[in-house]
Amino acid sequence: MHGMLKGALALAIALGTFEAQAQNADLILYNAKVFTAEPGQPLQQAVAVAGGKVLQVGSNEDIRKLAGTGSKQVDLGGKVLMPGFIDSHSHSIFGGLELISASLMDEEMDLDAFVARLKQDRDSGKAKNGDVVVMNGMNSSYWSKADGLAERLNHGEWEKVPVILIGSDHHTAWANAAMLKRAKLDAQRVRGLSSLEQGNIAHGKDFAPTGFLVDSGFDLVAATMPAASTETMDRAGRAAVKYNNSLGITAWMDPAANGAPGEAVFNIKPTEKTVGVLPVYRDLARDGELTAHVAALQVVNPRSTPADLDVIEKVRQQFQGIPNLTLPGIKVFADGVIEFPAQSAALLENYKNSHKPGELLIDPKHFGELVSAADARGWLVHVHAIGDRAVRESLNGVAQARKDRQSGVTHSITHLQLVNPKDFPRFKQLNVIASMQLDWATAEPYTVELVKPYIADEAYRYMYPAKSLLDNGATIAGASDWPVSTPDPLKAIYQAVTRQGEEGVLNAAERVDRQTMFYAYTRNAAQTIGLGDKIGTLAPGKQADMVVLDRDVFSVPDQQLDEARVLHTLFEGREIYRAEDQPAL
Repeated sequence: MHGMLKGALALAIALGTFEAQAQNADLILYNAKVFTAEPGQPLQQAVAVAGGKVLQVGSNEDIRKLAGTGSKQVDLGGKVLMPGFIDSHSHSIFGGLELISASLMDEEMDLDAFVARLKQDRDSGKAKNGDVVVMNGMNSSYWSKADGLAERLNHGEWEKVPVILIGSDHHTAWANAAMLKRAKLDAQRVRGLSSLEQGNIAHGKDFAPTGFLVDSGFDLVAATMPAASTETMDRAGRAAVKYNNSLGITAWMDPAANGAPGEAVFNIKPTEKTVGVLPVYRDLARDGELTAHVAALQVVNPRSTPADLDVIEKVRQQFQGIPNLTLPGIKVFADGVIEFPAQSAALLENYKNSHKPGELLIDPKHFGELVSAADARGWLVHVHAIGDRAVRESLNGVAQARKDRQSGVTHSITHLQLVNPKDFPRFKQLNVIASMQLDWATAEPYTVELVKPYIADEAYRYMYPAKSLLDNGATIAGASDWPVSTPDPLKAIYQAVTRQGEEGVLNAAERVDRQTMFYAYTRNAAQTIGLGDKIGTLAPGKQADMVVLDRDVFSVPDQQLDEARVLHTLFEGREIYRAEDQPAL
């Protein structure tokens, strides 16, 4: 009997193998340079796709044998084919809102030209949100001209028009007097706030706010803005998906999916009704327009306790079973931003001008309990940490979870503008992925004038320390933080490799090679968002999300990486984007 069973099993396995071999490909892409993102695997020539999944990867000869009468075969003429790009930190719906509304896109101009632009966008309706005039994408250099903004936008035709200017970092803003009045933010209210909240609202000796706002200050004003309509939000969602797909992006982590537009969400106190942009993803999926995998995280308050995670679970239950949408965990803000004048990032050494260390939002004594409680549920934890103290305390929180159990859940820390060298090896030790926005690793006013004079020289040396982390065994995942910066992975890859900017090179010692970045935007990012078993590499059984590029990104000079573009994007083996000059796949 035992022998018969064994024989039957062997036959079943043999038949299964035969069936797999007999399965014909729907699509064969051949004569390509195929980067599979499977570690150590050399470039392949061809990929066969069946039922939206990768059937096989190999040589032209082997793969073309899988063709049947109905198979489509495409000669890629030696072009590069790789897994679809994955962004491990993208506020895509907010990015979509900026695509369809008024944004300065970080452009700098003199204040009179700016006011003319604001009028133009107000009159066309692009900058109108109900009765409020909103301009997104403001460069941080405008905040040092707050007096000039007040002179122009608190009088005359603007006197009774609420205006809010939102920084491209999404942590800072400036509101005119009419907007402050609408938000009931006056001297009396500022005087009654906690010292942390007072610090996030620029004010005079009399406590009267001047208009500049950071994080929780921004939240107080944003709370009084009209909510965007469902129609507007869905339009923003469609624009975001299309734009991501055009850049070869087939998956992303949305790290603040329970946040609503205009909220800085850094100090959110979620309830089961705090669903943010999750309904937008649901609507897109319902209409067959979510051509990307979205791993949506819910932001919890930095001081949340394990019991608060029950609220997160209630929201998760409302969004189960939606195609291409997962809710794998939580996001926590450990600190704010480092640039002058906000300086809310938590440092190990004081800022030179304020003689203060910034603001650590998490409680180091109890943060580990929160991480461990999420980890026990199988949820990933993704922490915003910009200053070196915030990074250290975030790692300490994960260390607590690892001590409690070896769950295998991959946690991540994002931004990592400053990391103390003592903490470099801890990423590998604790299995924490470094989710890095390396498009920011450039010498420009943001990284030079607004940071360098204010922090310790030794700390500045390790701005965005990608190579140091890599050399210490850390796994780096690609991320954009769109709309804070472009979501284009090829631009970020160029920046990571060169670190070249308008003011020279930002620490050449921290450059990484392009191969590292191709893994960062495929396999590693898939692991970060909790989908490493489904996407991120081209291997049999993985989903056939792929991108075809216009040049050989393995061999072109660095400069050309910046100009590289996507010709085709495939999702589940189906073409969802093609450049205008390309034939359909």
